[in-house]
Amino acid sequence: MAVATAFFYLFATLTVVSGFMVISARNPVHSVLFLILAFFNSAGLFILLGAEFLAMILVVVYVGAVAVLFLFVVMMLDIDIARLREGFMQYMPVGALIGVVLLIQLLLVFGAWFISPDIVANPNVPIPPPDEVTNTEALGQLIYTRYVYFFQASGMILLVAMIGAIVLTLRHKDGVKRQDIGAQVARTPETAVEVVEVESGKGI
Repeated sequence: MAVATAFFYLFATLTVVSGFMVISARNPVHSVLFLILAFFNSAGLFILLGAEFLAMILVVVYVGAVAVLFLFVVMMLDIDIARLREGFMQYMPVGALIGVVLLIQLLLVFGAWFISPDIVANPNVPIPPPDEVTNTEALGQLIYTRYVYFFQASGMILLVAMIGAIVLTLRHKDGVKRQDIGAQVARTPETAVEVVEVESGKGI
């Protein structure tokens, strides 16, 4: 139990520090790297809670796709930090007001928050015994049996959304040579090959 507690404080501390560095780092590339570190530590917290499926999804989806995409976009955009900081002070009053409102909300939440005695008296361990199925296996059995049609429907909706986004953002530029597969397949030797008789001594 002491080892699990030590790992909890380690992951929690690294997650909070990484989250703070995301918003305080001067370089946007460093912010994305700290975001990836925060995702990894959050995955460690999920594993300690017995939610290995959420930890796997967090690493595979967010670290493997979203965060890496952010990193590529930031590196390709070549953001000028000095230009972004121009006019920073004119937005300071609005930012300060929002910060004060958030601080008041946090004080209200933590001021009224308490641990229920029933929860302390009856702790529930989320990690299942070895003879039972894991939550990943239980979710798989549930999704692919009872909710398989809803799962397939959600996949079709995401596919249609992806195709719609590609169609809406596709722009054809003038002067760009594009491939016409139908015209290529329909070509014949008569239209594709031209035999030219060159006189002796006048070739290349």
